[in-house]
Amino acid sequence: MSDRPFSWPALLVLVLGAFMSILDGSIVNVALPRLMAIFGVSPDKIQWVMTAYLLTSGVVVPVTGYLGDRFGYKRVYIYSLAAFTVGSALCGAAWSNDSLIAFRVIQALGGGMIIPLSMSIIFRMVPRQKMGMAMGVWGISATMAPAVGPTLGGYLVDYYSWHLIFTINIPIGIIAVILSYLFIEETPLVGSLKFDVLGCFLCCAGLFCLLLALSRGQDEGWTSQYIVTLFVLAGFCLLVFCLWELHVPHPMLDIRLFANKVYTASIAAVCMTSITMFAAIFLVPIYCQSLQGMTPMQTGLLVMPMALATGIMMPVSGRLFDKIGALPLGLVGLVIAGTFTVMLGFINLDTGYRALQVLLVLRAVGLGLCMMPISTAGMNTIPPALVGRASAINNLIRQISASLGIAYMTYIMLDRQALHAARLADGVNWTSPAAVETYKRLSYLANLGFGPGAGDSTALGYINMLVQKQAMVQGIGDALLVSALAAFLTIPLLFPLSKKKVEEARRREMVRYANLMGAGPAGGGPGPGMCKTI
Repeated sequence: MSDRPFSWPALLVLVLGAFMSILDGSIVNVALPRLMAIFGVSPDKIQWVMTAYLLTSGVVVPVTGYLGDRFGYKRVYIYSLAAFTVGSALCGAAWSNDSLIAFRVIQALGGGMIIPLSMSIIFRMVPRQKMGMAMGVWGISATMAPAVGPTLGGYLVDYYSWHLIFTINIPIGIIAVILSYLFIEETPLVGSLKFDVLGCFLCCAGLFCLLLALSRGQDEGWTSQYIVTLFVLAGFCLLVFCLWELHVPHPMLDIRLFANKVYTASIAAVCMTSITMFAAIFLVPIYCQSLQGMTPMQTGLLVMPMALATGIMMPVSGRLFDKIGALPLGLVGLVIAGTFTVMLGFINLDTGYRALQVLLVLRAVGLGLCMMPISTAGMNTIPPALVGRASAINNLIRQISASLGIAYMTYIMLDRQALHAARLADGVNWTSPAAVETYKRLSYLANLGFGPGAGDSTALGYINMLVQKQAMVQGIGDALLVSALAAFLTIPLLFPLSKKKVEEARRREMVRYANLMGAGPAGGGPGPGMCKTI
């Protein structure tokens, strides 16, 4: 690709769409208790407002590569923005929990495609030697939106109305559609590309079962027949899908891309760093609200500097990536992120507000330094005509790993909490002088405050509460330590991502793709003359 300038307005439009889509995944969380009361439903039913969006947005990702290649990435991107905007308007007008779930599906049909489409357009319009800076700017949306969402959602729900968490997308979506039409150029079309019907069915069925199992596993029980059946079905469908994709002329997702070792290492590293990133986004609000008594708004203000730090580091790391490559940035970033995540794992009930905030900011600096370079290094080795399929795989793995990470962190937190509670309870007995003295003091104060006879039960209840809170904070700390381990285990995956190896892999993949072009459809790629430009 030549050293031609690219359109900054087009890039900013893509950032706007991606930010809006990702923001909606986290902004709704804080409104669930309010929606549960308004619609008069139980927690398991209101949870489908989130689950429906997660499942639908995950299932539509694989088809984005085909739709973009067949109909043009600009056109499909505009339609995705429009679907997301219409879905948002319908969600804001929902009159019941069932109607809201149905409208969230419509919203997710557009929202799930926005991210891979925007990434694909960037890799088609930006010269490779400037890709780091472009992806750094685009990455602001991917890292800031999950942290900004709870703050904005809490503010809108507390001071205005729950409707606004959806309707706020309407003007933004309309502006994004108009600007996309004006500034984004259409991409080449693959004229005779055939739709992989069986591949689409197998992939969507497998992803649906996998994401549903990950989202419901903690509630239903990981060893329950329901969850085990979902995992078995997911594994079967995805295995058959991979075997089918290796032999079909026009695959839904080009599994052959994993023959590229640099791209595969990048995908694996993206998976591990996503687990590390989402661990704190998920666990810190639990610590703040369940143990420190903070409101969603206060929690959002706590994590806001973390989001800003990551956003500031994204363009910086992108600019450095263009000069020195992903390896040094990834090494430094992961060491910083892993080290401060370890320190975060030793938080306790007395950890101060500012101390926690500083740890989160320093950790975010490391993640902001490494995340986009790791992802961009692998994508830079992909021929331009295949970036749509590669982007779909990249975003699909990112979404699955985030769901897997949250599910695993929840399991670790609850399992270790139960273990710590049992251990602490063993130490609180009549042979412990400290426990006996605390019990006597609490019982005496309760008798004074609530009258004779209330002291024993009140003192025991308060001691049990202290044990459970201490066990919970230790469980959260253990889960954070596991996420820090994920960061350190990612380091060996970085060595194939050096600037030299990325360039070698890119040249090799360009030659391989040129050979496939000459081989025609029988060789697994489009033949000569199959592409045309609108």
